[in-house]
Amino acid sequence: MRRTSLFFSIVILGLSISHAAAQTSAEPEAGKEPSAHAQPSADTQSSTSTEPSDNEQPSAQEMPSQRENGTTSSNPISTVQWLSQLQRVISSANFQVTFVQTIAGKETVPYLWRHGILEDGTEVEQLSLQNGPGRELIRINDVVSVFEPDVQPYSLHSNHINGPIPSALVYHPEELLEAYEFVPVGRARVAGRPAQQIRIVSRDNTRFGYQLWLDEQSGMLLKLNMLDLQGALLEQIQVTAFAINPEPSDYFSRINPSSLPKPMAMGTSQTREHSWDIGYMPAGMREIKQDTRRLALTGQVVEYKLLSDGLVDVSVYVQPAEDALGGDLALRNELSTFLTLTDGKAQVTIVGEIPLQTAKAIATSLGPKTVN
Repeated sequence: MRRTSLFFSIVILGLSISHAAAQTSAEPEAGKEPSAHAQPSADTQSSTSTEPSDNEQPSAQEMPSQRENGTTSSNPISTVQWLSQLQRVISSANFQVTFVQTIAGKETVPYLWRHGILEDGTEVEQLSLQNGPGRELIRINDVVSVFEPDVQPYSLHSNHINGPIPSALVYHPEELLEAYEFVPVGRARVAGRPAQQIRIVSRDNTRFGYQLWLDEQSGMLLKLNMLDLQGALLEQIQVTAFAINPEPSDYFSRINPSSLPKPMAMGTSQTREHSWDIGYMPAGMREIKQDTRRLALTGQVVEYKLLSDGLVDVSVYVQPAEDALGGDLALRNELSTFLTLTDGKAQVTIVGEIPLQTAKAIATSLGPKTVN
């Protein structure tokens, strides 16, 4: 078991390094200005925007569905249209959102999320955690800069910040239609505002489900639940306040772009021809990356594939059975499943936010690579 635990730690370490740009990050505690990247200013950080009351109208384009039941009298608004409105407001509006993330059995974590379009057309974004010593991500157009304690600041090329809210859902919802069905539920009330509820259901029942609530006036996300196959709550994103404003937050005017770290040059991974293929993947899931990796602590070489349906990523590692550390193992770590299976020729490890039975189906489908 000690050797199995070592392999688990190695794999998780590798995942953390390979997905560093996608990890959730946060800003210094309230009242502190990040000194590494902001221009000196005598002003304090821009005051928090309060949630609009039911009588206020956000400045973003309003949905054409402000009448009873969330529809106009002749043209009901489809789930695709609601998601398109979410995409528009996230991409083009000047907004400030505070939300909390709650994972079953863990402490609730508060976030601040800002977005803006400057006068010259520059797109800016910030995501920061409101607890802890101070971590945050800042995006200017297609460069994301990451600031966290005890780590040298760095920048990566990306068109959006990845955080607790799935980026594909808010930026590219149309890409999820092959894997998921969007089911309209009806009107509800969230954070004191009328909302439209939508269920997101895996088309083949192999992945977790979601419940989504969008503000009727603006299309802004108000609440997002992740549910297991039995309907139990795994994770919740709850917006506590938001404001859509004519101008971007004053915070962005204090950022000094020249002080941000230059984007990193990403090195190429070690590659070699894989000797195996995946015979089964859930509907809408496909292979988006393949390489060969050497585990830092042991020097072992493993073949690696990254699978994704746009909403969920699954990592698959394979190594010869004679090199395996430990035996079969199945764990749930918060939302993720960690599964290791060994047959006569190979050890397969699956890591991802998927049900255990789905991980087993992927692992047991691996076979020798066919030669065309």
